[in-house]
Amino acid sequence: MTVVALLSVAPVVEGSMAADVADAVAALDDFDVSYETNPMGTVIEADDVDTLLDAVAAAHESVDADRVSTFLKIDDKRTVDERAREKVEAVERELGREARRE
Repeated sequence: MTVVALLSVAPVVEGSMAADVADAVAALDDFDVSYETNPMGTVIEADDVDTLLDAVAAAHESVDADRVSTFLKIDDKRTVDERAREKVEAVERELGREARRE
């Protein structure tokens, strides 16, 4: 089974959050997850929900701030093993083209 999630961890501060976000992303490296960071968050894939939640907790705790805001959306499709890339490919098939634009 593959669990896919969208994670956003950020301190509640004014100015750049890049260093704190980098700490949260780096914390994921200590876990058996794959991830891809984008401008709005990080998509994480794990083999099970417990591994995912441990990684998310570490990312949240890695931000050293008085207040931290964490958003987590989990897709735990239990009957089919589907990777995040496969979800994008299904949309691209429907579009008849790549969904990504630079």
